[in-house]
Amino acid sequence: MGEIEDAIERAERETFTTEPPKTLKGQIGYLLKQFGSAKAVAAELGVTADSVNRYRRGARKNPRADVAAKIDDAVKARWQPRVRKRRQRQAAIRGGITVETRARFGYSAAVGTTDDGRFRRLTVHLPATYAQRLFDARDAGASDQQMRGIIAEGFKEVYFQDGGSRAMGLSDVEINDIDYLDLDY
Repeated sequence: MGEIEDAIERAERETFTTEPPKTLKGQIGYLLKQFGSAKAVAAELGVTADSVNRYRRGARKNPRADVAAKIDDAVKARWQPRVRKRRQRQAAIRGGITVETRARFGYSAAVGTTDDGRFRRLTVHLPATYAQRLFDARDAGASDQQMRGIIAEGFKEVYFQDGGSRAMGLSDVEINDIDYLDLDY
């Protein structure tokens, strides 16, 4: 997964109205309800159906670290899908998305201006159209670089050009060397 997709996943997890199950039995019980059978859960986790049933009964309480991470990820990926979709829809229609990052920004500008890339720490609220484009790109399987391009275009319009009131000669903005990136919607 790329940095942008990770940031979207973190933002989605923050939208949960109730916490997902934390105990192993609770998590396995939830996955069994979602998948319908121990065999299907086992295929998702990369273990045997017997192992899944042992986790469910409590006969095995401590899965390997990699299996425990897969269980946790599988639960979080399926927890409250309607809440996630509602928040995404709100962000894409009217709320927009807030991007906080520290990264190197480079851009192409008119001759005589400085276009050297430099690290900036920015928190910018992008309009709903950029949120919609970002969600659509992720759902279509876009690469991290393509999603960076959408965010960079939003930064160009909102931050660098201030909605059309300055830096009109700025043609391209690039985000490189991301130190961290966080999204909120």
